[in-house]
Amino acid sequence: MIRYLLIIGTFILCSCQHTTKQSRQQQAPKLVNSTLLETLKYQPHATPIISVHRGGVGLPNYPENCLETMQYVHDSIVAVFEIDIAKTKDNVLVLMHDNSLERTTTGTGKLANYNYQELQAFYLKDDFGQITNFKIPTFQAVLKWAVANQAILTVDIKRGVDVAQVIHAIRTLKAENNSVIITYDVAQSKKAHQLAPELLLSVSARNQQELDWLLESNIPTKNMLAFTGTRLSDTSLYRNIHTQGIKTMLGTLGNLDKQAASKGDSLYVTWHKMGIDMFATDRPFEAASALQIQKNN
Repeated sequence: MIRYLLIIGTFILCSCQHTTKQSRQQQAPKLVNSTLLETLKYQPHATPIISVHRGGVGLPNYPENCLETMQYVHDSIVAVFEIDIAKTKDNVLVLMHDNSLERTTTGTGKLANYNYQELQAFYLKDDFGQITNFKIPTFQAVLKWAVANQAILTVDIKRGVDVAQVIHAIRTLKAENNSVIITYDVAQSKKAHQLAPELLLSVSARNQQELDWLLESNIPTKNMLAFTGTRLSDTSLYRNIHTQGIKTMLGTLGNLDKQAASKGDSLYVTWHKMGIDMFATDRPFEAASALQIQKNN
């Protein structure tokens, strides 16, 4: 009898332990791999985002579209990086804004006249003409850096570069969750989405008509980040964009950055309250400070 009771007791204890373990497993949250579409969808009261124009401009000793500049900014503030993609004579994708080399490098002539190895003879210059020790980076190297550092790139594809080649590079490096393709009209947006439906697109929504065109394009709104131009719009446009679950991006680079520099950086806070979620700026440090975007090291 005693032996029988011991067996029953052991069975009940084991059953309770199994039930408790199973209950804990059911209560534990499921870990879901986050995607950029989820990360950058509109959410009320979310922290504003700084987008660093050309990877960083106007910084002494740090040139634009330069990997070392991006690392310097990344070490200091939370930001995404807008970069420009061009192509060499031997079909290598590199970071370069201008068609010619004079302004940003020690080279001369058109970028497209050089192969990548020939470009290695030149050095990048900062915005003040100071020659640095930095070289023109490949898009591949910057993608690898973005993946390793969990950084986000907004990719401006220059004329003459096939968007399909850019998308292939992104997929090869498994950088889909680090890359946003910049488009300038509905036709470009449709083509990019057709080629890469998994990618987030920066789309032009500078007014209600452009927003309506996008909404009629059959591109899912979850794939859209709305660039509202380099001028302020009526707050109704920002509200309408938010209603669709889309973040807004304002290009403060240029006149609006100059206004903030002369009238006070608190203007970035004012614009955020108007409905701006992301600031494409030439003044990333000042904007981040005003918006109190902290870097958690």
